[in-house]
Amino acid sequence: MNHSDPLILFRDFSFQYKSQNAPTLHGINLTVNRGEKVLIIGPSGSGKSTLGSCLNGLIPFSFKGSIGGSAKIGGKETAKTGLFPLSQIVGTVLQDTDCQFVGLSVAEDIAFALENSCIPQKEMREIVQRTSALVDMDRFLGQAPFELSGGQKQRVSLAGVMVDDVDCLLFDEPLANLDPHTGRLAIELIDDIQKRTGKTVIIIEHRLEDVLHRPVDRIVLMERGRIVSDTAPDELLASSLLAEKGIREPLYLTALKYADCPITPEDRPSSLASLDRDRFKPALMGWMERTETLPVPPGGEGILSLENLTYSYDGKSPVLRDIGFTVKRGEMLSVLGKNGAGKSTLSKLIMGVISPDGGSITFRGENLLDKPVSERSRSIGFVMQNPNHMISHSLIREEVGFGLDLRGTEPEERDRRVDEVLKLCGLYPFRNWPIRALSYGQRKRVTIASILVLEPELLILDEPTAGQDYRHYTEIMEFLSSLNGKTGLTIMMVTHDMHLALEYTDRAVVLSEGELICDSSIARVFTDREVIERANLKETSLFSLAEDWGLGSPEDFINRFIAQEKKIRRENREHR
Repeated sequence: MNHSDPLILFRDFSFQYKSQNAPTLHGINLTVNRGEKVLIIGPSGSGKSTLGSCLNGLIPFSFKGSIGGSAKIGGKETAKTGLFPLSQIVGTVLQDTDCQFVGLSVAEDIAFALENSCIPQKEMREIVQRTSALVDMDRFLGQAPFELSGGQKQRVSLAGVMVDDVDCLLFDEPLANLDPHTGRLAIELIDDIQKRTGKTVIIIEHRLEDVLHRPVDRIVLMERGRIVSDTAPDELLASSLLAEKGIREPLYLTALKYADCPITPEDRPSSLASLDRDRFKPALMGWMERTETLPVPPGGEGILSLENLTYSYDGKSPVLRDIGFTVKRGEMLSVLGKNGAGKSTLSKLIMGVISPDGGSITFRGENLLDKPVSERSRSIGFVMQNPNHMISHSLIREEVGFGLDLRGTEPEERDRRVDEVLKLCGLYPFRNWPIRALSYGQRKRVTIASILVLEPELLILDEPTAGQDYRHYTEIMEFLSSLNGKTGLTIMMVTHDMHLALEYTDRAVVLSEGELICDSSIARVFTDREVIERANLKETSLFSLAEDWGLGSPEDFINRFIAQEKKIRRENREHR
């Protein structure tokens, strides 16, 4: 596509929030032409979300502050245009789709903008029908938005901004709350919509490899409020910038680099299918020969055991059926499965928020079902997926120390433990900040810190990497992994993030439609097509690389990749 008509034009643009003493954005020069598809990436705090707010008019009309330079959308200077006119040019699909719903039904929600514009009802119905069909939600118009799956909610949010026939669609971390398969479908939907409508698409996202499931024109890389790279995907992936800036590159590229394969833009590294198999395969085969496989994890005593666990919210349709597995003391375990598989329900049962219809839960051999939430929380810590559901104080230090206050911890001991965990979680420099000034990912770390400070024996994390960039989630996971190694803290992670499971856990239990369908090693789970399909996972690019290129057993290849990753992380820890 020939892009030559600027829709978005930033020149020497800067922005400083009213509550901050320094600018968040510096010297932004950005051009996005009509019909382009642009991905904006960068670590947490890089300014990409702030830039998104400048694109859709939230800055300066909702978030106050001082502006320098020029920002034009559709030829209009944003500061002089107004929020409503800008919303008719740039439509935003939020990270948390629940925050975007205003109607009692899908149809009402999609029609909301049309009602505000006083569109006649007959015309409104036609537009809603046409737009809902475009996102494949025309069969759900009478359903309540909150009854939908994560992927369906996202489609409704997309339809709600498309009814205005906006020029640009802005997606703020569209994959954050979706399982891997649904995330892949979301990227395919965005690509399909862009091709069919010719609209400009801007995606702000951490998960680079997942977004590159479909091509993008450019990738804008941000750091500390500045654009450090604005280039074609192949140019960026062949450079060292991703590693330097703490962005997770596609797994297949990491494997090629482990095998000392030189990658250039001409190799077209943004797609595995474009790479020259004959050129790179010998080096990969050599790497496999000299790389050890993972040792079999030693058997350990069980700390948490579930047997025949069954639960139903309405007393009729079981959400969980006869779930049984044991978490071993000191292990790091993944619980995988699609949205609605029962993963979060399982966590609630363990913590005592809800009680099972049948079965048993034991912790250190004791029956947990007889113990209240308050007693369970002394040994088992739980970190929710959405940090905003846990936070109850305005300042970081108050929030992290709240649990210790409830337990009557002496002030000196409280301060020591709070400082220690804030440093470990990378939050100490912000210790006196208001929580509202933090990004979503930083809030996530606050909630993890508030549980770790209580020194639990078992830590359950619900989607620990949601909203986290690769650098920060690596810092947290390296900390948790180190804690696991030094103190024997048992960690159970309920997650959609297949990269996380691959890197940090040896074993996974997989749920589908309320049933336990697999309890095995990570490498085996990620190479079992039936499990992948039933659990809405997706074949990793390592699986595709091994199978498509004839590198032997995909399970063996992934095992060796995991072993290499662990070796590198261990060496990095030793050198710190």
